[in-house]
Amino acid sequence: MSWLVFIHVLGAVMFLGNVMTAAFWKIKAELAGDIAHLHKVTRNVMLADYIFTLPGIVLIVITGVIMTLQLGYSLAELNWLTAAIALFAVTGLIWVSILIPCQLRMIRESHLSMRDNTLTPEYRKASRRWDVFGVIATLLPIATLFFMMAKPF
Repeated sequence: MSWLVFIHVLGAVMFLGNVMTAAFWKIKAELAGDIAHLHKVTRNVMLADYIFTLPGIVLIVITGVIMTLQLGYSLAELNWLTAAIALFAVTGLIWVSILIPCQLRMIRESHLSMRDNTLTPEYRKASRRWDVFGVIATLLPIATLFFMMAKPF
């Protein structure tokens, strides 16, 4: 069981660590005003999702399912585990339906913005949307982590 817990926590670290650092680098690049650098950062944020976030999710889900089955936790009632799973699922829906499309648009628009060295309105709109939903998609896994650690109900 200890190896499963280790791999589960490793997945959570990969997932949460990348979510938080991606936002930091994106915001820092936007504030710097160098559009060519911003374009590189937006591409690298997407790359980091494939290298860290996605594998983290896979590790979390696989080990979580195995441990749930081994320990016999009920998924038929509202408890800390079902609340954590629900929050994690909502995070995934936000990531797939909103954040990834915003990231793709920011990559495309930052590339187009390099022509006249001014961010396009489309970039700014996608970036604002990414910021708002990114905050939500960061707070939900933090709440998930709390439920997993504290098991409050």
